[in-house]
Amino acid sequence: MSGMRGFLAPLAIGLAIAPLDAQTRPPARRAAPAPPPAALKTIPAELTCPAPLGVGVKTKTSFCEVLAGRDPAAGVVITVPQHRGPATLTFSLHNLHLYSEEQVKAKTAFARYTATIGVLTLDNTLISRAVVQSEFRTAADFIDRVGGGAGPGGVKAVGPTGTESVVISIPESEERVSLLGEKLMVEGASGPPATFSQPGRPIAVISDVKIEYRPAPPPRRTGRGGR
Repeated sequence: MSGMRGFLAPLAIGLAIAPLDAQTRPPARRAAPAPPPAALKTIPAELTCPAPLGVGVKTKTSFCEVLAGRDPAAGVVITVPQHRGPATLTFSLHNLHLYSEEQVKAKTAFARYTATIGVLTLDNTLISRAVVQSEFRTAADFIDRVGGGAGPGGVKAVGPTGTESVVISIPESEERVSLLGEKLMVEGASGPPATFSQPGRPIAVISDVKIEYRPAPPPRRTGRGGR
């Protein structure tokens, strides 16, 4: 009996100690909460314009022609900052009119324009299209006159007319997109409508190009300094 008691005594002590040992273990470390998403930012877009139209004499807005073409690298290339989720590209789309004072006086200056452009990735995948339709009758139909020409007041004979506000969603994977002209339909005071799509021909004009995006988080640091 005394031998049995001697066996049970260490067992009882071990059972008593085990729960106490478990209670003194440090609690499991919880993962740090994810940082909140960055706030949305809206910035003027960084772009490459192969055919600048010029700057408006009143608005001081820069206007860029969108030419017809098939190579996105030759279009109006817009840089999209690294972003989390889709970014939003916004711009104003205009038609382009060649002004004639004689036609205005003769009341034959009427023109109706319908311009279509494409927004593409640089691997030539179409993201979306944008269309602007407008009519021109007098100089009052210009959005602005563009400086740098030989006309009265030093303005160019061509200028932007009509405005369509365009909003395009850009996928998270894209860091650059291109604007290319597709076609332009012109209806005049006489004669049937004419459609233009030859590569290099001005199709439309853009202005006020902006990007709204949520900045991507900085890359995670690794190694000894990444704690």
